[in-house]
Amino acid sequence: MKKLASIIFLLFSQTLFAQTSLERVEPAFWWAGMQNNELQLLVYGQDIANLDVSLDYPGVKLKQVIKVENPNYLFLNLELNSNVNPGTFNISFKEDDKIQHSYKYELRERESDSRERIGFNATDVMYLIAPDRFVNGNPDNDEIAGMKEKKNRNFNGGRHGGDIQGIVNSLDYISEMGFTAIWLNPVLENDMNDYSYHGYAATDFYKVDQRLGSNEEYVKLSLKAKEEGIKIIMDMIVNHCGSEHWWMNDLPTSDWINNNGKFFQTSHKRQVNVDPYVSKYDKFHNSDGWFVETMPDLNQRNELMATYLIQNTIWWIEYAHLDGIRMDTWPYPDKIFMNDWCEAVLAEYPYFNVVGEEWTVEPAIVSYWQQGKVNLDSYHCNLPSLMDFPMQEAIVEGVKNDGTKTYETLAMDFLYPSPQNLVVFLDNHDMSRIFTQLDEDFDAYKRALAYLTVLRGTPQIFYGTEILMSHKGSEDHGDIRADFPGGWKGDKINVFTGKGLTTQQKEAQNFMKNLLNWRKKKDVIHHGRTMQFAPLYDEEVYTLARYNDKDLVLLIMNNSDEEVAVKTSRYAELTKDLNAMIDVIKGQKINISAETVTIPANGFLLLEK
Repeated sequence: MKKLASIIFLLFSQTLFAQTSLERVEPAFWWAGMQNNELQLLVYGQDIANLDVSLDYPGVKLKQVIKVENPNYLFLNLELNSNVNPGTFNISFKEDDKIQHSYKYELRERESDSRERIGFNATDVMYLIAPDRFVNGNPDNDEIAGMKEKKNRNFNGGRHGGDIQGIVNSLDYISEMGFTAIWLNPVLENDMNDYSYHGYAATDFYKVDQRLGSNEEYVKLSLKAKEEGIKIIMDMIVNHCGSEHWWMNDLPTSDWINNNGKFFQTSHKRQVNVDPYVSKYDKFHNSDGWFVETMPDLNQRNELMATYLIQNTIWWIEYAHLDGIRMDTWPYPDKIFMNDWCEAVLAEYPYFNVVGEEWTVEPAIVSYWQQGKVNLDSYHCNLPSLMDFPMQEAIVEGVKNDGTKTYETLAMDFLYPSPQNLVVFLDNHDMSRIFTQLDEDFDAYKRALAYLTVLRGTPQIFYGTEILMSHKGSEDHGDIRADFPGGWKGDKINVFTGKGLTTQQKEAQNFMKNLLNWRKKKDVIHHGRTMQFAPLYDEEVYTLARYNDKDLVLLIMNNSDEEVAVKTSRYAELTKDLNAMIDVIKGQKINISAETVTIPANGFLLLEK
């Protein structure tokens, strides 16, 4: 009887192990010669933890096999020798010394200048694109068999068919307009049931959404963009994933997702990060709450999750030749982790740049996060750049009124360790378009754009701003992120050819093109010092100057409905040795030594030495 029981047990055991599977290894490959010599692999498959793991490759050591509460996961800690050679080796998964599964792992060779990659900076102007809404370059990928949401261009919140190939096809236009960087809203797989086009609910952190293209096409875009002198900035999210992410039905650990994987709403009280009197209760309800039920909140305090997210970022930088990262929802994840994440990225790429989204109009809160800031709570973050939301609000209010708000906000730059490394903008994919915010006032639009062009920092412009895209009467995000005219076959209006554009739209397009291409050559704007002149009580004139030892740019803005004669003596400390300056827009000489210069009603004068 005992012998029979043993046989039954043996057969049961063999059946159990025979049912194991190997479904995923992430990251799927890595590189030799990385600064950090440690690599952690997430391995997923049915009962994979019941198997033994081994590998044999010179310079690679399997340091640790980590088993978690879910037997369908293993985490393998590898140590890579600093002089390990690129190549492939097998990772074997065995039972009783018999190989059940084998994974051929590749260590690729790094590009020689990979570590020296320069990120975006003040010499650049970013073009923000929502990929699904820009250009449909490949109609064959509009719908993918097996993926949940299909194309529906008639629905504002649906997928419309724009893709990576469409951006590749548009690189000449983007370059000619004067843009030197592209920030793409997320391109990773979002296999959600609906509203998947925006990209902020990833269902696979290592895979481009097939309706946008493939991983290989994303790399192709990056390389071809570089040939045009254009950098690629990837939009990333480490705060949350999508509720349809592949791991959501089989989590590695009970604390992989915050609140034990159960939805509860974030408070959005981001002030908890800086509040010297904060309660644990309030901190928890901000950082551990979810944005929405379809965006599970990731627990970065779980060390395995933290490593996974850091490695994923480095993998994409190396693989896709990235030039920058825009990090979504910066203040929502664990803030200790966010600093660790920054340190890891910058240790691998010292000259890289990352901009974080801290959506508040208070400079004191935005500046809290910037690299080099000394904070009361001793927290310091290595985040190089932030989106300048305070200045965005100030520009809009400033051009609508007398410029005082713009002046006062720029004066708050003393709070930032590196104000020149902020990203400045008029609008983005989450807010009303600038032409809408300005009540479709074309003169105000031109003043705002001129100011953005001269301002310190790296300007970012939302696709369609060049042709005054607007959505008056609607705040629907689908209208804000409307299709780019000419991006679809049969469009009656075509931005690329000018077909169907109004006279005003053409003027706006040329206005921006000329400004950005002028800015591209102005070192004084990229690296020069800043001086501003406050609006006086008796006039609505605000002036921004950029200067260095060799050059000077003056932007004099008149926000009133009347022509103004501005006394040039106001600028004497900058212009005392000059007789004339050049009007950048008209190309005419302006006598700056005269008693006054005239600024047209609701206009501006942009002068260069």
